[in-house]
Amino acid sequence: MSYRLRLYAYEDASEGELKAAEQRFRQALEETLGHESLVLPVYTAYMRLVGIYGESPGEDVLSSDEQEIFSQWQAAELAATTAALGPHRYMGDAQFEIRPA
Repeated sequence: MSYRLRLYAYEDASEGELKAAEQRFRQALEETLGHESLVLPVYTAYMRLVGIYGESPGEDVLSSDEQEIFSQWQAAELAATTAALGPHRYMGDAQFEIRPA
């Protein structure tokens, strides 16, 4: 399942820097989750869990399957953020949007 990724960052990032950061973000998500086709379903499931339990649910609240989704997405997002922002700290508070293509 393909997806669109949009990274929103500080205004002083050039379009080229932003596109390069988006590519690094995308690549890290896909590598961490295992394949491009997993990004949108895992993200959607994660967001559903956040909607139900909040951003920091206790482990005793989530089922083992829910905990797995939660952990997988958080690891992927951390890897993607680190890959995208690396030396570009001026983009430190970047936000992203993932949606179906």
